[in-house]
Amino acid sequence: MTRPIQISPSVLAADAARMGEEVAALAAGGADIVHWDVMDGVFVPNITFGPHVVEACRPITDLPFEAHLMVQDACAFADRWVDAGCSRLIVHPEAEVHLHRTLGHIRSLGASAAVVLNPSTPAIAIRHVLDLVDLVLVMTVNPGFGGQSYLPTMEPKIAEIRAMIDDAGLGDQIDLEVDGGVGADTIEAATRAGANVFVAGSAVFNHPDGVAAAITELRELATAAAG
Repeated sequence: MTRPIQISPSVLAADAARMGEEVAALAAGGADIVHWDVMDGVFVPNITFGPHVVEACRPITDLPFEAHLMVQDACAFADRWVDAGCSRLIVHPEAEVHLHRTLGHIRSLGASAAVVLNPSTPAIAIRHVLDLVDLVLVMTVNPGFGGQSYLPTMEPKIAEIRAMIDDAGLGDQIDLEVDGGVGADTIEAATRAGANVFVAGSAVFNHPDGVAAAITELRELATAAAG
């Protein structure tokens, strides 16, 4: 693995009434990225943030913001998320009629494009768009709600995508992220499978010793597992 270990806490598990303070705590606690889980109530059975929430938090930190767009037709609204302050947009092939066009459009806006796979979606679905992305995200739960249990059956898919990236000669350019049930008891296995970026919500915000301790613990476990 040539890409660095990164921790991307999901503010889905944050206190929504104190979102600005929660984002500031992530920055102070050593997070690498702030992860926004965007849900439209159509593609997934939940509704979360609009771009105005991201925009309100953007002045708080220089950390990169990534938006995981669990929405139908992300292409139509991509500009709003970039204008709000997201430097990476992550989209689902299951929700896009023309995935290649959507990824190209995101890049044309000056943002990084990324693609995410639901548990039942095979790795082959993104083979022919690797040249357009800087990150692939593997869902280790079914999207829509936080606090779910990690699906270890996704580890072979993580390994398959890591091999796909490396075989394409893109191992130094594309990060491999996992999202869903990531915590101290699962991050090592996900790392050994080939992931290097980790979305964690409950494990960060519900840690008994606080956000900074949680981020440090996750980073140390992943770093050790990466060898």
